[in-house]
Amino acid sequence: MALGNHSTIMEFILLGLSSDPHVQALLFVLFLLVYLLTLTGNMTMMLVIGADSHLHTPMYYFLSHLSFLDLCFSSVTVPKMLENLLAKRKTISVESCLAQVFFVFITAGTEAYLLSVMAYDRYVAICQPLLYDQVMSKQRYVLLVWGSWSLGILNTLINVPLATKMDFCDTHIIPHYSCELPSLFLLSCSDVSTNLIVMFCSLIPHGLVTSLSILFSYACIISTILSITSTSGRSKAFSTCSSHLTTVILFYGSGFLRYFMPTSGSSLELVFSVLYSVVIPMLNPLIYSLRNKEVKAALQRTLGKHLQCF
Repeated sequence: MALGNHSTIMEFILLGLSSDPHVQALLFVLFLLVYLLTLTGNMTMMLVIGADSHLHTPMYYFLSHLSFLDLCFSSVTVPKMLENLLAKRKTISVESCLAQVFFVFITAGTEAYLLSVMAYDRYVAICQPLLYDQVMSKQRYVLLVWGSWSLGILNTLINVPLATKMDFCDTHIIPHYSCELPSLFLLSCSDVSTNLIVMFCSLIPHGLVTSLSILFSYACIISTILSITSTSGRSKAFSTCSSHLTTVILFYGSGFLRYFMPTSGSSLELVFSVLYSVVIPMLNPLIYSLRNKEVKAALQRTLGKHLQCF
């Protein structure tokens, strides 16, 4: 990835979440705990899914990739945020800032496509259960996952190379704890109209295709669940998709509000960014493990096997 001419400004200052040293110390402890929980939760999910043969199904294959994405997504921004909460000079080089934007786009974009694939998986499982094994063959579900990665990378390669050509001349203060593309547009002294058009022309179809496919899948799922006469059957069907629906609402809600609201450096923008890049990666493994009997049973089996070795 060739970088453009950024000779005037070599680094940015990240204002972070607070300028109060006492608040910064508290935030450091809080976000360190959140990050450790994120690492532990998502690594545990990947290990349990990989180790337990009962979880070698399409849904858990998707879930293992979701855990990996959440692990990467959080690791792109949180370590630098923790460093700056303790540092006197809260700086990031232009190259590192653009690299952060690059990896945020890949992980967030891929996760959006993966969530729509997971919604389709639940649609087939609940609305067409007799065809599930045929529709969700191993070849197909592996192809769906790598298709999600490919589209996420493609969206990144459309937007980020253009950002590397921006010039930063005067303002070098980012009212944020990390580098995000909308924040960089405000700092550029070059014309960013092309960047904005490209970003919206890629993100709007990206967001619309994934969100509409999710809405369609869940409209069919809800219709099917309501037609089930058995209360226990209805409850079981709802429990299989409620965890995913919770994740979708949190991720899409905070992501859309962050990227489609005017960038002003307000505290509300920070809240949305913290929600989708810090909090959600921590919550996802908790949501799927606490609300899923199969994951809890697999975790118990895996722990039991390892404890027998001692």
